[in-house]
Amino acid sequence: MFDPDALFRPLISLGGLALFLMLELTVPYRESSVSKTARWFDNLGLTLFNNLILFLIFGSAVAATAYHVTEHRIGVLNLIPLPYWIKVTVTVVFMDFMLYVWHLLNHEMPMLWRFHRVHHTDLNMDVSTATRFHLGELAISAGIKIGLVYFLGADFTAVIVFETLLVLCAQFHHSSLKVPEWFERIYWILFVPPSMHRIHHSVVIKERNTNYGTIFSLWDRMLETLLKDVPQERIRIGVGAYPRFEKVRLRDLLLMPFTRAVK
Repeated sequence: MFDPDALFRPLISLGGLALFLMLELTVPYRESSVSKTARWFDNLGLTLFNNLILFLIFGSAVAATAYHVTEHRIGVLNLIPLPYWIKVTVTVVFMDFMLYVWHLLNHEMPMLWRFHRVHHTDLNMDVSTATRFHLGELAISAGIKIGLVYFLGADFTAVIVFETLLVLCAQFHHSSLKVPEWFERIYWILFVPPSMHRIHHSVVIKERNTNYGTIFSLWDRMLETLLKDVPQERIRIGVGAYPRFEKVRLRDLLLMPFTRAVK
């Protein structure tokens, strides 16, 4: 059975990585402070490991759930007669809002932060950072995603649309790409530009605990977690407790959730 996580997401991710890497090298936002090659080895190595294990654990569970709820008319969207395009839109908006909630919880709950800090310990932020997550966090979020698809009654195509937007938006706002200010000001009205997410990756905890949106910036506006007025040139990326690159290599990332707690 086809599964967007097993096929479409890796293909989309690879295409996005290649595109944004090319753009970063052509029009970079800032120079790297550590080896880009070494960082990419760690980030992509972690991604390959995660994808292998997640495939072995979950297989095509997301796709199977989407097919099951559609066939048996289970879930909220299958109980309401709506045009198909509205169902797809509702799926994207609902799943993105729940991702916002999940992201916020990863910062507010100490146990979840143990895993999520792996993502934030990257000392530079570029498109590869969008793939830098611990297996534990991804496994929990995969289980939640399956439950949300079942509850909502999201069909296969709607899940693919959401996954596609999710990957490309995350890669864009993590990229170290110099984006025109006028474009970011317009884009920021509805969506998440690199400058907004760069604040979220600041070592300053009060700045880091803001701007949780992935696709839409609306949730941060509505729930008052939006932070805009931070000078971009002074933002230092990372987690204060992990300032040295040699302490956040691939092996360290795998073990990090099981080491001492830090903020």
